[in-house]
Amino acid sequence: MKLVKFFAGAAIALAAALIATTTSAEPVKIRIAWATAPGHITPLIPKAPKEIYRHYGKSYVVEPVFIAGSGPSLQAIAAGEIELGGLSPQSLVLGIAEAKIPLKAIAQLLSSDIPGHGANGFWVRTDAGIDKVTDLKGKKLGVNARGSSIDAAVRTMLNRHGLKDGDDYQIVEVRFPAQFAALESKRIDMAILLQPFNYVAEKKGGFKQLFTMGDALGPAETLSYVGKAEWIDKNRAALIDFLEDHMRMRRWLVDPKTRMEAVKVLAEVTKRPVEQYADWAFTSKDTGYRAPDLLIDPARFQKNVDDLKKVGVLPMSIPVAAHIDLSLAKAAAARVTTN
Repeated sequence: MKLVKFFAGAAIALAAALIATTTSAEPVKIRIAWATAPGHITPLIPKAPKEIYRHYGKSYVVEPVFIAGSGPSLQAIAAGEIELGGLSPQSLVLGIAEAKIPLKAIAQLLSSDIPGHGANGFWVRTDAGIDKVTDLKGKKLGVNARGSSIDAAVRTMLNRHGLKDGDDYQIVEVRFPAQFAALESKRIDMAILLQPFNYVAEKKGGFKQLFTMGDALGPAETLSYVGKAEWIDKNRAALIDFLEDHMRMRRWLVDPKTRMEAVKVLAEVTKRPVEQYADWAFTSKDTGYRAPDLLIDPARFQKNVDDLKKVGVLPMSIPVAAHIDLSLAKAAAARVTTN
């Protein structure tokens, strides 16, 4: 009888220990790079309503990390400083083919030049004598970071017109919020103006748009959530929880009943007046297209890579489908539609 009680007690203790271990497990920390808001909605995540982010603080938490663009984000992934980055096709290919990092893209972050949605443009001063792309010879051109989609668009467009980076023009890295000021003060001769800075330039006068991202790249899978394959496989369950919550957030952003609530969070994060965002943020006028189901378009992604190789921006092309895993987003979507 005593032996039976001993084993029963041991079993209860073991069960209690297992429960304690399970319940005390720390949520997976997901450090995610972001470069600009609202193009990147990552910095809004910790401030979103908890009824949207149902798994937040339980299976995972998100730590937004500001990094100027895809190129530096790739370096941060390689160094283990972040888990996910919003990477351009250019950076994904370079990371895999040149840096030999086993990367995996798991969800769409932003697509550009999609019909019915806003587009980003490159602006110049009207008094600079720049009326066509070839007039950029000898000029200083602003991008947010080397390796970014912005960088790819600039070099693609200028390569197409016979102008080579380093020989015929100079690339200057400038943070997105400082691009307009740098253009206005003549520190650069062309700037990428995201909303709301394009509206500021248009209203102020003395500036004009020379070409758009779409003119350079066509429809593009501009940014995808990318991380090391090993880390993604190890934390698959937590990432599906994150993507499930993220889908709810995307619906919350565009729902007419809650959009202004989202705009107020955006204004808080960026420390700018709500009025700067009220007319366009999270509408069809926004900086790009966010897929409600988070699915990357592999065919469009491959075309972007092939096009960059064709114009010499990338030294190689790779079959990107082998590095895109849509199964996590699909698993998350199945949950969202059932609860």
